[in-house]
Amino acid sequence: MADPKGFLKDGREVATRRPVEERVQDWNEVYPEGAGRSLLPIITKQAGRCMDCGIPFCHQGCPLGNIIPEWNDLVWRDDWDGAIERLHATNNFPEFTGRLCPAPCETACVLGINQDPVTIKNVEVAIADRAWESGMVRPQPPEWLTGRTVAVVGSGPAGLAAAQQLTRAGHTVAIYERADKPGGLLRYGIPEFKMEKKYLDRRLDQMRREGTVFRSGVDVGREVTGEQLVERFDAVVLAMGSTVARDLPIPGREHGGIHQAMEFLPQSNRASLGQTVEDQIVATGKHVVIIGGGDTGADCLGTAHRQRAASVTQLEIMPRPGDDRPAGQPWPTYPMLFRVSSAHEEGGERVYSVSTKEFLADDDGNVRALRLAEVEMKDGKFSEVEGSEREIPAELVLFAMGFTGPEQDGIVAQLGVEIDDRGNIRRDDAYMSTQPGVFVAGDAGRGQSLIVWAIAEGRAAAAAVDTYLTGSTTLPAPIPPTERPLVV
Repeated sequence: MADPKGFLKDGREVATRRPVEERVQDWNEVYPEGAGRSLLPIITKQAGRCMDCGIPFCHQGCPLGNIIPEWNDLVWRDDWDGAIERLHATNNFPEFTGRLCPAPCETACVLGINQDPVTIKNVEVAIADRAWESGMVRPQPPEWLTGRTVAVVGSGPAGLAAAQQLTRAGHTVAIYERADKPGGLLRYGIPEFKMEKKYLDRRLDQMRREGTVFRSGVDVGREVTGEQLVERFDAVVLAMGSTVARDLPIPGREHGGIHQAMEFLPQSNRASLGQTVEDQIVATGKHVVIIGGGDTGADCLGTAHRQRAASVTQLEIMPRPGDDRPAGQPWPTYPMLFRVSSAHEEGGERVYSVSTKEFLADDDGNVRALRLAEVEMKDGKFSEVEGSEREIPAELVLFAMGFTGPEQDGIVAQLGVEIDDRGNIRRDDAYMSTQPGVFVAGDAGRGQSLIVWAIAEGRAAAAAVDTYLTGSTTLPAPIPPTERPLVV
């Protein structure tokens, strides 16, 4: 195990972020010199806090099944080569998850029962970044080719994980992405201040060197039909995510200045990367209201700060979560807690237990305010608090209320795959849709979820595809889509 007394003598420390007044002036990562490098002075002691539990519940908390105690021990012993080997054994992209995952493993940490849990996420990103900087991460091309071909639709984390696993198994893999560059939401949905795109690009370069082919700027379902993919390839993996955003059809929805978060964020990401964006939606000088209190809302919040919004208000219909674990969400479940992201540190107001009733427009037809009312839960339903209506200024409104499933026209309709009751593509325990040879991984089949679930499903679907094509597999065995860990 790591330091036997580490959890007794050392407290939890996390990476220090750059001062707010400094980081809102640019789009760089909020950590000085990057998250991994910022952690190196403290990471050995933090890894040494791992207790090497008899039953490490962090495994249950992580959808990837990361072997967390082992790489904590290896870091404490200064064996960084061994640490990245154990990390890569279960996770293709630890530099992504170490930055973007909400770390359900930490809420399942045994030390967290009565102390602050181990900084698992911080140790993970430190291992990954050090491995890249020291040249320990290299392409792993297959020793031979199977002669089988696979098309992967979508280049988000699920598609990338499936493609890398299948390429390393010897199959010829082509990833189709409708955007101009691969990466999916990792590229145009996640702001630079959360993950700079250099981390994505170096991983994509590794995949190209291994043999994966990227075909960007191809809208599958239009330029290439589903029938053509099935005809050209021996198997198809649908990993296009859950992209149909929830809307708010209330009076005034038609006014100008009301947008989905995934209209606003990709434009901002492109602009921050130096691309020209015509008619860009910007928050500069405006009173911004974000409807939705999750990660996407926080991304909009941090982006609005950097665009110099006049004010930013984030609305959430649910009550404010507590600071401590609720009695109904005991360890090791993932609790609903009041969490403060880097964007929340930078300012803005968070308003809970409110419902938007109407958007109000100025003389030009653009939104100028919204009318909201306080709500409370009664008999399982939200009820408006009488006399609580009020108006707040809103010159830019952003919907960050989540997604309901994949787009059901285009390739989904062309392939004739069935849709389940939740609006996702139906698949069996081997990740195959109702059409033979067509597999589904990630949010397209699971529904909106975490990046760790996307990578886990991509890896598991790859093993299922390999078995379908060759009769057996040496890739990690599939996790049936119906199985969910205790904490998610």
